[in-house]
Amino acid sequence: MPPLSPYGILQTDWSVCKFMTTISDETRSRILDAAADVFADKGYHDARMDEIVAISHTSKGAVYHHFPSKNYIFFALIDKFTKLLEERLRAAIEKEEHGLDRVDAALRICMQTFGQHRALAKIALVQAVGLGETFETKRREINDRFAGIIQKYLDQAISDGSVPVIDTEVVARAWMGALNEVVLRWVYTGSPDPERATPALRTLLLRSIGISEERIAELDED
Repeated sequence: MPPLSPYGILQTDWSVCKFMTTISDETRSRILDAAADVFADKGYHDARMDEIVAISHTSKGAVYHHFPSKNYIFFALIDKFTKLLEERLRAAIEKEEHGLDRVDAALRICMQTFGQHRALAKIALVQAVGLGETFETKRREINDRFAGIIQKYLDQAISDGSVPVIDTEVVARAWMGALNEVVLRWVYTGSPDPERATPALRTLLLRSIGISEERIAELDED
């Protein structure tokens, strides 16, 4: 008889469970990748589940197993992008010791992530607008979360003396507005792309909190 796992499940059954979970995760990922392309191209209202099924090379049953409706897929895509961006922000920030360096790292990684995931950025920033209160609530929650991250590290920068005292809540919201505007322009027109836009945007935002040209140049050298 095959040995039991610590949970009393036959080891062979446990291996099958892990294999099936991996297959399920891969299927879900394929569905989301396909849905991102469809939503970014067609918009929420014109996107069709049949298109997502075809592009993901799955079945209608598989799609509906993971996502009971188009709403679920759309929210899952927003959550996917939000999680990705938040994980990258925190990873970049944790490498830095001081508040200003963390703020600068957050600006850089934010623009870099948008640049690498244009379809998801379009879904989160464009397609979610005007879809009703449920979607608007979700969008506001995301904006609030990232504004809170910016505010947190601005507060740290003030505490360690690297940034003059300023109303960080207002600044964080203004920065979110500037980031959104630049990224939205790129999503709609393809220009300026985030890599090109980052140096000018970063310099503008850092100047807005009283960072000198010399200090900005030092950040560039780090």
